[in-house]
Amino acid sequence: MDPRNYRKIAVIGASKNREKYGNKIVRDLRSKGFEVYPVNPKSDTIEGLKCFKNLEELPKDIELLVFVLPPDQGLEETQKALNLGFKRLWFQPGAGSKDIESFLKNNDAEYSMGKCIMIETSF
Repeated sequence: MDPRNYRKIAVIGASKNREKYGNKIVRDLRSKGFEVYPVNPKSDTIEGLKCFKNLEELPKDIELLVFVLPPDQGLEETQKALNLGFKRLWFQPGAGSKDIESFLKNNDAEYSMGKCIMIETSF
Protein backbone atom coordinates (compact mmCIF):
# COMPACT_ATOMS: atom_id res chain seq x y z
CA MET A 1 0.00 0.00 0.00
CA ASP A 2 1.40 3.38 -1.02
CA PRO A 3 0.16 6.09 1.38
CA ARG A 4 0.97 8.79 -1.18
CA ASN A 5 -2.11 7.65 -3.12
CA TYR A 6 -4.45 8.95 -0.41
CA ARG A 7 -5.20 12.54 0.63
CA LYS A 8 -7.47 12.21 3.68
CA ILE A 9 -5.61 10.59 6.55
CA ALA A 10 -6.71 10.15 10.17
CA VAL A 11 -4.08 9.80 12.91
CA ILE A 12 -5.41 7.54 15.67
CA GLY A 13 -3.52 8.40 18.84
CA ALA A 14 -2.65 11.95 17.80
CA SER A 15 -1.06 14.01 20.58
CA LYS A 16 -0.71 17.64 21.66
CA ASN A 17 2.81 16.83 22.88
CA ARG A 18 5.19 17.90 20.09
CA GLU A 19 7.78 15.36 21.28
CA LYS A 20 5.47 12.40 20.62
CA TYR A 21 5.10 10.67 17.28
CA GLY A 22 1.35 11.19 17.46
CA ASN A 23 2.09 14.89 17.00
CA LYS A 24 5.12 14.63 14.72
CA ILE A 25 3.09 12.58 12.23
CA VAL A 26 0.25 15.13 12.20
CA ARG A 27 2.72 17.94 11.45
CA ASP A 28 4.67 15.92 8.90
CA LEU A 29 1.62 14.85 6.90
CA ARG A 30 0.18 18.38 6.93
CA SER A 31 3.46 19.81 5.68
CA LYS A 32 3.24 17.40 2.73
CA GLY A 33 -0.24 18.57 1.78
CA PHE A 34 -2.36 15.76 3.21
CA GLU A 35 -5.73 16.48 4.86
CA VAL A 36 -5.10 15.31 8.42
CA TYR A 37 -7.77 14.31 10.94
CA PRO A 38 -6.35 13.83 14.46
CA VAL A 39 -8.16 11.43 16.81
CA ASN A 40 -7.72 11.65 20.58
CA PRO A 41 -10.53 11.50 23.16
CA LYS A 42 -8.78 14.02 25.44
CA SER A 43 -8.21 16.89 22.98
CA ASP A 44 -10.41 19.40 21.16
CA THR A 45 -7.67 20.57 18.80
CA ILE A 46 -4.19 19.39 17.86
CA GLU A 47 -1.86 21.66 15.90
CA GLY A 48 -4.82 23.92 15.10
CA LEU A 49 -6.89 21.07 13.65
CA LYS A 50 -10.22 19.88 15.00
CA CYS A 51 -9.56 16.72 17.00
CA PHE A 52 -12.08 13.91 16.79
CA LYS A 53 -12.87 12.07 20.02
CA ASN A 54 -13.21 8.62 18.43
CA LEU A 55 -13.44 6.72 15.15
CA GLU A 56 -17.21 7.08 15.07
CA GLU A 57 -16.90 10.89 14.74
CA LEU A 58 -14.62 10.75 11.70
CA PRO A 59 -15.95 11.61 8.24
CA LYS A 60 -16.68 8.40 6.34
CA ASP A 61 -14.55 9.44 3.36
CA ILE A 62 -11.24 9.14 5.26
CA GLU A 63 -8.96 7.13 2.98
CA LEU A 64 -6.33 5.89 5.45
CA LEU A 65 -6.16 5.41 9.21
CA VAL A 66 -2.70 5.69 10.80
CA PHE A 67 -2.44 4.01 14.19
CA VAL A 68 -0.02 5.47 16.74
CA LEU A 69 -1.43 3.54 19.71
CA PRO A 70 0.01 0.89 22.00
CA PRO A 71 -0.90 -2.56 20.64
CA ASP A 72 -3.10 -3.35 23.65
CA GLN A 73 -5.43 -0.51 22.57
CA GLY A 74 -4.97 -1.13 18.88
CA LEU A 75 -6.94 -4.36 18.50
CA GLU A 76 -10.20 -2.90 19.78
CA GLU A 77 -9.77 0.23 17.64
CA THR A 78 -8.92 -1.93 14.61
CA GLN A 79 -12.13 -3.91 15.08
CA LYS A 80 -14.13 -0.68 15.37
CA ALA A 81 -12.47 0.73 12.25
CA LEU A 82 -13.41 -2.24 10.10
CA ASN A 83 -16.94 -2.33 11.52
CA LEU A 84 -17.31 1.35 10.60
CA GLY A 85 -16.26 0.64 7.02
CA PHE A 86 -12.72 2.03 6.98
CA LYS A 87 -10.76 -0.01 4.48
CA ARG A 88 -7.09 0.95 4.79
CA LEU A 89 -5.11 0.82 8.03
CA TRP A 90 -1.49 1.75 8.69
CA PHE A 91 0.28 0.71 11.89
CA GLN A 92 3.34 2.70 12.89
CA PRO A 93 6.32 0.78 14.32
CA GLY A 94 5.32 -0.40 17.79
CA ALA A 95 1.58 -0.03 17.16
CA GLY A 96 0.96 -3.45 15.64
CA SER A 97 0.86 -6.94 17.10
CA LYS A 98 0.40 -10.53 15.97
CA ASP A 99 -3.21 -10.41 17.22
CA ILE A 100 -3.94 -7.27 15.20
CA GLU A 101 -2.30 -8.70 12.09
CA SER A 102 -4.20 -11.98 12.43
CA PHE A 103 -7.48 -10.08 12.78
CA LEU A 104 -6.69 -7.98 9.70
CA LYS A 105 -5.81 -11.05 7.62
CA ASN A 106 -8.98 -12.85 8.69
CA ASN A 107 -11.03 -9.83 7.62
CA ASP A 108 -9.27 -9.23 4.28
CA ALA A 109 -8.25 -5.71 5.30
CA GLU A 110 -5.70 -3.66 3.39
CA TYR A 111 -2.96 -2.72 5.82
CA SER A 112 0.69 -1.91 6.43
CA MET A 113 2.46 -2.82 9.63
CA GLY A 114 5.83 -1.64 10.93
CA LYS A 115 6.68 0.98 8.30
CA CYS A 116 6.88 4.66 9.23
CA ILE A 117 4.33 6.82 7.39
CA MET A 118 6.68 9.82 7.54
CA ILE A 119 9.37 7.93 5.63
CA GLU A 120 6.96 6.28 3.20
CA THR A 121 5.47 9.66 2.20
CA SER A 122 8.88 11.31 1.71
CA PHE A 123 9.66 10.23 -1.86
